[in-house]
Amino acid sequence: MATLMIQGTTSDAGKSTVVAGLCRALARRGVSVAPFKPQNMALNSAVTVDGGEIGRSTALQALAAGVEPHSDMNPVLLKPESDRGAQVILRGQVHGHMDALDYHAYKREAKVSMLAAWEALSSRYDVIIAEGAGSPAEINLRANDIANMGFAEAVDCPVLLVGDIDRGGVFAQLVGTLALLSESERLRTRGFIINRFRGDIALLEPGLDWLENHTGKPVLGTLPYLQGLLLDAEDSLGLSGRQAGEPALRVVVPALPRISNHNDFDPLRLHPRVELTFVGPDRPIPPADLIILPGSKSTRSDLAWLRAQGWEGAIRRHLRYGGKLLGICGGFQMLGRVIEDPEGRDGPPGSSEGLGLLDFTTRMGEAKQLRNVSGRLLASGAPLAGYEIHHGVSEGPALARPLCELDGHPDGAIGEDGQVLGTYLHGLFDQAEACAALLALCGLEGEGDSLVDTPDYAAHRQRDLDRLADSLEEHLDMEAIGALVSR
Repeated sequence: MATLMIQGTTSDAGKSTVVAGLCRALARRGVSVAPFKPQNMALNSAVTVDGGEIGRSTALQALAAGVEPHSDMNPVLLKPESDRGAQVILRGQVHGHMDALDYHAYKREAKVSMLAAWEALSSRYDVIIAEGAGSPAEINLRANDIANMGFAEAVDCPVLLVGDIDRGGVFAQLVGTLALLSESERLRTRGFIINRFRGDIALLEPGLDWLENHTGKPVLGTLPYLQGLLLDAEDSLGLSGRQAGEPALRVVVPALPRISNHNDFDPLRLHPRVELTFVGPDRPIPPADLIILPGSKSTRSDLAWLRAQGWEGAIRRHLRYGGKLLGICGGFQMLGRVIEDPEGRDGPPGSSEGLGLLDFTTRMGEAKQLRNVSGRLLASGAPLAGYEIHHGVSEGPALARPLCELDGHPDGAIGEDGQVLGTYLHGLFDQAEACAALLALCGLEGEGDSLVDTPDYAAHRQRDLDRLADSLEEHLDMEAIGALVSR
């Protein structure tokens, strides 16, 4: 077994992408490889084969490696519920809720679970490609660190440092990060990867030579900016939607403060006849054919935010003029009459009046639903597959008109007039046939149940992973990386 860790100078430097590309490149060479992220903070998550929950980007890396995602691959997952508190997931299961200071003190105990997961994963695979979180140079977080160098030191693995040249100042990023590390941490940092380069490499080479001479460490490659690459994001959300040609279905999604699993909408970004727009705070709500209320980690507080932003009135006007409304997971819960959370499972304890557009109530319970499911869209019979991640059980007359059937059980609801729809299913647009049928239900004319113009998102994801791996094979020193993982 060998472990190689990819760390970054900043958040969104490209760590997740590099790990996914290395997993695919090594898997194509016949290497038994798995991803590992010791600690992650994200609201995009996935259900694992063992019934746990991990960050979505780690699940994508498992797909790149050709293996089933497992809770050991991301043993500590923090799901923010406020600016100061988060739900803590240990090895796939809810451990509890902590504020930032309490978790900082708890990290010594979390490290035990993290190392146990790494050891279990290491017993099943020959190579582990680990991913850091944020930056190893965050001085205020270095005590009891388990996300970056704390892990690398504990398991004695080499580290490669990724810097994002597209942000500017990449040499300052890399040299400054090294300067803030301890001597042992600098020694285990074996080289650099420059990410997202655009332009003539000849203009960059003098800087690369200086960097190697100044630090004594090699640049193992300069990766080009890959236009149009669309892979599951860890947490970042671009508010600008993809502009489509006419005729288009205009889809608007509120960018909730605690929006979760926004990768549900990636297939719509690809659709040539869909114009997708995320609307952030204090922005005007544009005209739409379809409004989608997304998942939320703090459903009641995000519902209060919607109201404060004027969305409730806008939704009711939208429906009066014949528009469609779809709620997914937490967004589905918002459509009902009441959301009850007496024990504070999804935020502060209490109860909130829902939008009252469907006749049901939701009560948050202790158990969290975590399951991969498959079934069909009842209106058309189109096959569905996805996953459920939610607290809360919904009950009421509206559920007698389900939107779909999952594992033999009804799910969601569709209003009597067909304008308001809801489901607990994440990933409902991933299958091309179901995507086409859902968009037809929501007002996209001329498609019906056909697959015309509807992207096959699963195939697109695999193509993008191969494209990414091809780029790494071309631009990285894979021989040097092979030496690091064959110690």
